[in-house]
Amino acid sequence: MAQVRPVPSTLPDSESIRADDLRAVWPILSAEDRAEGFLLLPRDDAEEFFLELDSHDHAALLMAVPPNARRLWLRYLAPDDAADAIQQLEPEERGELLCLLDDLARNEVSGLLAYADDAAGGLMSPRFARVRPDATVDEAIAYLRRQARNQQIETVYYAYVLDGMQRLLGVVSFRELFVASPEKHVSEVMKTEFISLPEDMDQEAVARIFAQRDLMALPVLDAEGRMKGIVTADDIVDVVEEEATEDIQKLGGMEALDMPYLRTPFGEMVRKRAGWLAALFLGEMLTATAMGHFEDEIAKAVVLALFVPLIISSGGNSGSQATTLVIRAMALGELRIRDWWRVIRRELASGLSLGVILASIGFARIVIWEHAFHSYGEHYLLVAGTVALSLIGVVTWGTLAGSMLPFLLKRIGFDPASASAPFVATLVDVSGLVIYFTVAQVILSGTML
Repeated sequence: MAQVRPVPSTLPDSESIRADDLRAVWPILSAEDRAEGFLLLPRDDAEEFFLELDSHDHAALLMAVPPNARRLWLRYLAPDDAADAIQQLEPEERGELLCLLDDLARNEVSGLLAYADDAAGGLMSPRFARVRPDATVDEAIAYLRRQARNQQIETVYYAYVLDGMQRLLGVVSFRELFVASPEKHVSEVMKTEFISLPEDMDQEAVARIFAQRDLMALPVLDAEGRMKGIVTADDIVDVVEEEATEDIQKLGGMEALDMPYLRTPFGEMVRKRAGWLAALFLGEMLTATAMGHFEDEIAKAVVLALFVPLIISSGGNSGSQATTLVIRAMALGELRIRDWWRVIRRELASGLSLGVILASIGFARIVIWEHAFHSYGEHYLLVAGTVALSLIGVVTWGTLAGSMLPFLLKRIGFDPASASAPFVATLVDVSGLVIYFTVAQVILSGTML
């Protein structure tokens, strides 16, 4: 066994190991040790373990096992899974794996590789149950049984009725076939009203259709109506997880990672985080510029500086809340660009309400502290009023900015998730200072200023 970093005896010294043991140490094993451990598994356990892996692990494991085992396990994958695994490899390695497939599988996988991996065509399986419209129900059932026996179909929920040009005419469930009269023709029991997916539809839109319709599989058609394959619900589970992970990472103020956290190279991790951090840092420098603009006011009333963190954090937090709510609603298809006016009215009311709540708490806090500790001087009521009115303005502005920024980004063609919470907070910090000191100039002029 190859020597790896200090993971002594991660694999038992025996002719076979348990799948549970291999799962436990899998994340810390090198590619060579993963391959060796996998080949020590009993055949049944190895098959189950192999199917549990994601496409990245499939690719790495296939390239690490000996060539004779590589052919066996690659052919064990369904065409769509094989295509996903091959897509993880460098271009020069892809041809090596494709050559290991038989002619039919190679053609199927090559066809799938022609699609973008985030489109319906890249998600689909070309192996689906198909029947002729002129076949009787008995003939159709016998034919479908042969297809299932030869592992030519991905799922047994629906059969798709195709004409000679492979155009989709209708869909019939297996249940409908089983309960129909044997002498009836398939064309008599099929449904001609069905939902289909264009082959270039984005995977996020595909996932939304599955969520809305609660279906197990959907056909994928080309521009001429020819059926190319099916997307199944289990394919969409991975898509939903991938899209949610990408949005969450962007909301955190960074580029989305292309692979799981522990597999992401250190340099790439730093690169994807440094760009956004630098941009946010430059944005926050405007805060210092704004503070410098009001240094005379701060010098005359130092007490105002005590509440700067309170003011800007409240605006940033309210903006982050709003942008998170709007981005998620967009991702679920609940909001479109044309809904911006409804959102701005709703968030204006929400911002004012939330601002009044925080203003009441801030006003009470200053009054209580003055009576308890005499911290804010004789004009404490004016200071409390300044903080309270500023909170109303800053929270309202933060809420509006946070809710509208995703609409703006989507309108100009960017991903709304790029309106990250840190980005919104930075934007509101600077404007919040301007609101705060402007209110202070109005209320405290002639007394403290």
